[in-house]
Parts: sequence; structure tokens; C-alpha cells
Amino acid sequence: MAFGWIDEQASARRRAGLVRTLRPRPADSPLLDLASNDYLGLARHPEVTEAAAEAARRWGGGATGSRLVSGTTELHGELERELADFCGFEAALVFSSGYAANLAAVTALAPHGSLVVSDAGNHASLIDGCRLARGTTQVVGHADPEAVRKALSTAKGPAIAVSDTVFSVDGDAAPLAGLAAVCREYGAGLVVDDAHGLGVLGDGGRGAPYAAGLAGAPDVVVTVTLSKSLGSQGGAVLGPAHVGGPSGQRCPNVHLRHGPRPGRHRRRPGRAPAAAPGAGACRAGPRGGAGAAHTADGVGP
Repeated sequence: MAFGWIDEQASARRRAGLVRTLRPRPADSPLLDLASNDYLGLARHPEVTEAAAEAARRWGGGATGSRLVSGTTELHGELERELADFCGFEAALVFSSGYAANLAAVTALAPHGSLVVSDAGNHASLIDGCRLARGTTQVVGHADPEAVRKALSTAKGPAIAVSDTVFSVDGDAAPLAGLAAVCREYGAGLVVDDAHGLGVLGDGGRGAPYAAGLAGAPDVVVTVTLSKSLGSQGGAVLGPAHVGGPSGQRCPNVHLRHGPRPGRHRRRPGRAPAAAPGAGACRAGPRGGAGAAHTADGVGP
């Protein structure tokens, strides 16, 4: 049978106790979900849901096309400008998810002949970006700027270091200042995923790069998700205008993807309502990243 191997692998996972069961939550549960990534309680905040509903009524519920064909609306440009301004960067480009933003950022900034230095504890989406990149990926020890320095010293062409800002499995933070210093020493770029920092760290929740003094740096690119602290849907790449501007010059899959639905982003990032009562537990829940995944398919040193 053509797909018989699927059943065989499923049986092996069951025997190993690796099968996970979905447990749908009700719409109006009285319980406080401390495993959620909705850190500020905005996903159900009435101002957010009412603004999203109004935007959906005005703009519709679907993208209608890719960004380069017919899918770009005035709201996309407004969101990109306000995200960039809020986080302190020159430009932003929004995507349908944080996963898509990570794939776009890593693959766009890792051309043929480049070196990608990836933290062993990075999230699965960054790992997938490394696998798809046209450069060579070298995995280094977790949160270790000296290991990054050693790897960058071997670069023969363009190079980037890739890291989460807050690692979702253990909740520890990357040494962003140290990583940035090492990257500048070798003329490399720094690409960081701030999925668990935006809305929680930095002045007013502007994120871990802002807190580390890296906002607006010309050699730093930041990816974010809008589905955690911001209680919405989508992702974005933030950085210099020639890297992450609305034209998507360095994001080659911009013409392939649909942007986020306009109705999900009517609240302005700098004007978020107060957190819902009892919300705000800053727990970085697992996102599935594991250093071993870098080398599972032959990607690595």
C-alpha cells in the first residue's frame, strides 16, 4: 500500500508514548488558561474583538489574493508602519504567521555561499528556515556567543546568526548584546525571533531587541508573531527598509503567500487596551523547537 508506512510510524509513536491528543477548549470556559501564549489576555478583550469584527465587515474575511496581486489593503500598510514604529525599526513586512515570517527571513538572508549560524535551542520554524536556506548551516551550542564567534570566523561569504530571543522550551533569554557584538566583529547580520518577547519585554512591551538596545540597528532583523501577546493572527519581519520593507525586496516568497486577514489587525500596537483581569502570566510555553532537529535531515556541521 502506497501510504502504509504512515500507519507503521503511527504505531511506533503510540508504542513510544509520543502520541498527543487534542483537547478542544470551549468558547466560554470559566478557567484561566496558564498554558496559553495570550500573555496579556488581549485575544478575548472586547475592544480587540469588536475592532476585528468591524474591520472584517468593512474589508471582508479573506485575503482575496497574494500581496503582489490583489491582496494588499490599506490596513496592511497601516499595520506595517505601526509595527515598525512601535518596535523601533525602519520597516516591517507582515505575513500570515510567525512561522512564515521566520521562513522568509532566514531564506531571504542566506544566499548561495553564505553561512547560517543557528543556536541549538532554536524554534522549529527557524530550523526549517535553515533547512530551506541556500547557504550552509552550522549549529552551535545554546546561548553561546563564543561558539558563534568561532563559527563566524570560518565564513567565506555573507553570514547571519539566528536565534530566538526568549527560548520557548526552557524560557531562558538569549544574550542578545553579546550576539550582536560578535556579529558586528565579523560583519555578519543577526536574525532573532521575538515571538515570546514582543508585548512582554522592553519599554511598553516593545520586545527583547528594544530592551537590549538593538532596535533600529542596521545589522539586526527581527521576526515577531501577532498571535501571542498581541492576541491576533499573523507575523512580521522588522528591520532596515532594504531588507524588510513593504516591497519585500529580500523576501522572495512574498508573492506566494497570502497576507494576514485585515480583520485581525484593527488595534494599533501602541494603543493596546489594558490586560484582562488575571492575565499576564509570562510563561514561554513549548513551541516544539529542539537542537537535535537541526541535524535530523542532514542540516548541521
